[in-house]
Amino acid sequence: MGAMNFQSILDEIHAELRPRLGQGGQVARYIPALARVSPHQFGIALRTCAGEVAQAGDSAVPFSIQSMSKVFSLTLAIRAQGEALWQRIGREPSGSPFNSLVQLETERGIPRNPFINAGAIAVADRLVSLGDGKAELLALLARLCGETIGIDDEVARSEAETGFRNTALANFMKGFGTLDNDVATVLDVYFNQCAIAMSCEQMACAAGYLCRDGRHPLAGAPVLSEAQTRRVNALMLTCGTYDAAGEFAFRIGLPCKSGVGGGIVAVVPDQLTLCVWSPALDETGNSWLGRQALELFVAKTGLSVF
Repeated sequence: MGAMNFQSILDEIHAELRPRLGQGGQVARYIPALARVSPHQFGIALRTCAGEVAQAGDSAVPFSIQSMSKVFSLTLAIRAQGEALWQRIGREPSGSPFNSLVQLETERGIPRNPFINAGAIAVADRLVSLGDGKAELLALLARLCGETIGIDDEVARSEAETGFRNTALANFMKGFGTLDNDVATVLDVYFNQCAIAMSCEQMACAAGYLCRDGRHPLAGAPVLSEAQTRRVNALMLTCGTYDAAGEFAFRIGLPCKSGVGGGIVAVVPDQLTLCVWSPALDETGNSWLGRQALELFVAKTGLSVF
């Protein structure tokens, strides 16, 4: 592990993939503020448990973290509620698109897992019950990055103005008794968490507790217990990349969480956290080039949970 030169590995990946920019995938079109992001960007950054840092490409450029935020909202909810959180949220892969209503109907308003939109809205509801969800999330991220993290207001407005399906999901769950709080208040937390802007370097740093059994060098007290951290990683592996989670496990073999802003954060337990970003998405809503970068990283390092 110590002998591996991560900087040169990231440089190689960057050199290999940069020429492919613009050759595949499409930026998210259904959120107007994301539709304008240039697809010709690619960043990658990692941070090891020992504190070694490596980065290449557009690793310092902030992007809309979107569903990657669900890892951190889930972390806050687990810290506050422990096992009680799972009374109204499942832990199984969905096999359906991230914004599907069909499953929610047949499963009586209980979202399949915390990483599909319905599940993350249910998590946001728990955060509203506990206090100011937005402020707590930003405070956690600031603590984990060692710097201030903000929300892109334009993206948040864009989300709110076009989030008809998410509004439907929330109302649907409210009808089944899954949500305790006012739908508009819950959605405000959800739309704003999706609009948080971070760079690959910040994300690789923030997710550091996931490769350290819940401890983080900047956080002081453990962020999660060892068992809780294992469970978050398990959910990332099985549910973190929408309905491509099986394919990600097969090809990459690391717990990952993606977002339609084009970011993917990956965890190598006990070793490092890695974040890749490239805005053009494949048909499953995962970064087209980011996925290739993770495959190359695993091929070059041999690092995998399997």
